Amino acid sequence: MHMKKLLFTILSAFLLCTTVAAMDLIPLTICPYENEQPIGNGQPRSPGETPIVYIDDYTLLFEANHPEYVLYIKDEDDNVVYTTTVYSTQTQVVLPSTLSGDYQIELVMGYWLFTGYITL
Repeated sequence: MHMKKLLFTILSAFLLCTTVAAMDLIPLTICPYENEQPIGNGQPRSPGETPIVYIDDYTLLFEANHPEYVLYIKDEDDNVVYTTTVYSTQTQVVLPSTLSGDYQIELVMGYWLFTGYITL
C-alpha cells in the first residue's frame, strides 16, 4: 500500500513539474496608473504584490485569489487589440488565436498599472 502512495506522489510531482515547465512567467513592472477619475485623497493605496502571470500558448494563467484586473493587450503601435476584465475568481484567460506577434500586456488594478511583454 505504501508503495502505491509513493508511486502516486512521484508521478504527481513529475506531472506538476512538466506542466509548470511548459508555462513562461511574464515579468511585470509596476507604475502608477493615470486614471481619469478624481483621486479622493491624492494618495494611491499600495498595490500589495505584483501579480504572478504565466503564459502557455494563448492562455494567461493567474494565481488563485488575486485582485480583479482590467487586462489590455496592445500591439507595437500602442493600439488596444484585446481587453477584458479578469475577475478575482478567474485563473485563466484565453486570448484570441487571431493574435500573432509581440504584444504589451497591461493589468490595471485601481491606481496601479502592471506591464509586461508577450509573444503569441
